[in-house]
Amino acid sequence: MLNTHKLNFARRAFVAMALLPMMPMMAAAQGAYPNKPVTIVVGYSAGGGVDAMARIMAEKLPSIIGQPVIVENRPSVGAIVGTSYVAKAKPDGYTLLMGAPGPIIFNHAVYAKLPYTPQELTPISFVSDSPLMLIVNASNPAKTVQELVAQSKQNPDKSNYGASSASFQLITELFKKKTGGQFTHIPYKGANDAVTAVMAGDITMALADAGPASVGLQSGRVKALAVTSAQRMKDYPNVPTLSELGIDLKVSLWIGLLAPAGVPADVMKTLQDAVAKAVAMPDVQKRMTTMSVIPMSNTSEEFAKVIASEIPVWKQLAIDNNIKAN
Repeated sequence: MLNTHKLNFARRAFVAMALLPMMPMMAAAQGAYPNKPVTIVVGYSAGGGVDAMARIMAEKLPSIIGQPVIVENRPSVGAIVGTSYVAKAKPDGYTLLMGAPGPIIFNHAVYAKLPYTPQELTPISFVSDSPLMLIVNASNPAKTVQELVAQSKQNPDKSNYGASSASFQLITELFKKKTGGQFTHIPYKGANDAVTAVMAGDITMALADAGPASVGLQSGRVKALAVTSAQRMKDYPNVPTLSELGIDLKVSLWIGLLAPAGVPADVMKTLQDAVAKAVAMPDVQKRMTTMSVIPMSNTSEEFAKVIASEIPVWKQLAIDNNIKAN
């Protein structure tokens, strides 16, 4: 009579022995990154520029890394909540941050205390870059930045600027420092509000990112006197850069992907390469250009240098002008 128990045991033993040489490869496959969905946290509400970049990446990265990518919005003042959440997350590459200069650089300049430090986040790569445009009402007699600055010196009590956050306020204060302009700060809740105020003639000028500024430009209710990028913008080739005008000010609002500090080097490389491939896709390039942002990727080291060089500059400017977060 056949002993089925012995036969089953023998079969199991044979299968186990056959699989033994394959176990290291199976373990490696199970542990290979990524082997589950990746979450990109956005510290702002849905619908904004940072959120838009996160959703483009969430759409394109899965075909590259082989796993779903989820966007999770954790909005708060200064994007502090979402940024802190990622900074404290497990450094395994599954929780990432779509960040911007506000929480990564400017917050460290204007907040006395934050629940995260620059050292707790590791930059992966830029995703896009957006220069600012200096806009004034279409009826403003100033045709150049020099004329606008001269106008402010002659009428300092009637010259002002709108800024929707500490980021825009600090950048405009640096513009004032570089040019000697006399403009009083008028706070606004959002970039669109500041642009609308320029359109209505309620304020003299604003430095606004190209997306919101383009609305006023296309309607003919505002005019752009300069851009803050290193080169002229393709969509506005007649608008000079501040550098061309002899003003040493190059600044932009980049958007980039970051991870908690301590993410393994191979995981970082996987993510960096994936972002570069996604940003290089023709349809992504077209979509970003339509949004008046410049598609861009770089290395973690290049990204880190930008952050390290800019924090002390803006921190000192905030001290000099007594700019603090409320």
